[in-house]
Amino acid sequence: MNFSWLHDVVVGNPAHYSIAHTVFLLAIVIAIGIMLSRIKIKGISFGMTWILFAGIALGHFGLKCDPEVLHFIKEFGLILFVFSIGLQVGPGFFSSLKSGGLKLIGLASLIVLLGGVTTYVIHLITGEPLPTMVGVMSGAVTNTPGLGAAQQAYVDATGIEDPTISLGYAVAYPLGVVGIILTMIFMRFVLRVDYKKEDEGLAAMNNVANLPHRYTVEFNNEMLSGKTIAIAHMLINRQFVVSRVMHANGEIVMADGNTVLTNGDRLRVICTEEDSEAILAFFGKPIEMSADEWGATAMQSTPLVSRRILITREDINGKKFSDLRLRTRYGINITRVHRAGVDLIPYQGMELQVGDKVMVVGPEAAVAAAEKVLGNSLKKLDHPNLLPIFIGIALGVLLGSLPLMNIPQPVKLGLAGGPLIVALLLGRFGPHFHLVTYTTLSANLMLREIGLAMFLAAVGIGAGDGFVDAIIGGGYKWVGYGLIITVLPLILVTLLARLRFKLNYYTLMGVISGGMTDPPALGFASQSSGNDMPAVSYATVYPVVMFLRVLTAQMLMLMAL
Repeated sequence: MNFSWLHDVVVGNPAHYSIAHTVFLLAIVIAIGIMLSRIKIKGISFGMTWILFAGIALGHFGLKCDPEVLHFIKEFGLILFVFSIGLQVGPGFFSSLKSGGLKLIGLASLIVLLGGVTTYVIHLITGEPLPTMVGVMSGAVTNTPGLGAAQQAYVDATGIEDPTISLGYAVAYPLGVVGIILTMIFMRFVLRVDYKKEDEGLAAMNNVANLPHRYTVEFNNEMLSGKTIAIAHMLINRQFVVSRVMHANGEIVMADGNTVLTNGDRLRVICTEEDSEAILAFFGKPIEMSADEWGATAMQSTPLVSRRILITREDINGKKFSDLRLRTRYGINITRVHRAGVDLIPYQGMELQVGDKVMVVGPEAAVAAAEKVLGNSLKKLDHPNLLPIFIGIALGVLLGSLPLMNIPQPVKLGLAGGPLIVALLLGRFGPHFHLVTYTTLSANLMLREIGLAMFLAAVGIGAGDGFVDAIIGGGYKWVGYGLIITVLPLILVTLLARLRFKLNYYTLMGVISGGMTDPPALGFASQSSGNDMPAVSYATVYPVVMFLRVLTAQMLMLMAL
């Protein structure tokens, strides 16, 4: 029996690598890497970074595949990874810019600047050719677009290629990935970071004080007595909801903008803790009253219920509360909106998104009627919305290919930066255009992990061939140079961020990963933190850092010519 087919699938035919062999090799590398990722040393694991090492090992032992196919797998995997991150963190991205985002961008930019300075200083001290050092730097900071920009600048200026640029990248890249992760671990112990305290700090950073709180106030404002809640809204100019009113006779009624306030009424007010002092003082005197007392209504004719309703109807996506007129049509009140893990105070101009959870208060029949309008069907959310994903990827590729500057070569965001920015915009503004960008957390994580696995496997297989030979032939020095370029800027910026700016360590891990444009480091940070804060800060700094990485590589190359 002829087993040549088995050899072609498993080992590959150098004359013509088949698609079957490429898929087989990719699957084996990913499977080995995932099995190794379960190994922990003192509770610490490199996670999916093992896929990179598995690819290098198999590539070193001669397992290869078509370079163009491998390049496609690497780029498409990276696009899937960053795009799914952008969709997930998009709703909270722009608010993060308001709450310290510029500081994060500044810290990440400092990482880029220190990396470039370190590279040039090593060149001056050692006499290593600057083009080679630019390749080493690109690998040490795990930035492929920077490598491509440097290579293109060198070829355009000299008319020839310098193989040491890509070789320096390949030698420095693996320890670049490991160096970033090891620096995170090392600085965690140096700074004595306690994840329990970081969780407490995270709660403060997420403005728990700005989440909706419920208060009861006894209304006694003579100036407002006899006026409606709508007038009170205009006078106070703060975001709040009066969900229920208990009159002096004990009757509890639903409140809306036309409800008339009378001295002696008790108001159920929902507002942020930050605004509570001003709002409650305006209405009257805060008093203690339990939820049971608000629910126990012997004198009211129609008992009130409260229920969380999930928005699943696509025709609701992007509509405002004022468009739906739920309060006037059904006699219910919306007291909170839960979106992307945060409770928000509703207002008439707020645009709803598929996947939002709204807290509805009102009579049983009215709440049931509102539920039919909003959807509340988990089954519908399980169905993926593929159209916005592929439209977003297409637009992201166009944006990433757009030349932003010419110095003399075009500076681009690349196939990672473009899709990430478009995903952030879709995640935040998609409902404006009635695009349903919601995906379940499990679906998003699956897409993210598959993309990262494809990217790491392709990079590892591509770097494996000649990796050991390059190190033995003198490239071991590049490994040391790359490690310095990786670690030194990160240590300095980490100390500055923690000791000077008191940055939460989860956020800092995202800044480090984004400052080095390193998806494996982000994967490690997300796994070790157990929350989305590293991904939020990564997405905050990544677009600017990607631009600066390309710019730095080209500037250093121009200095060498």
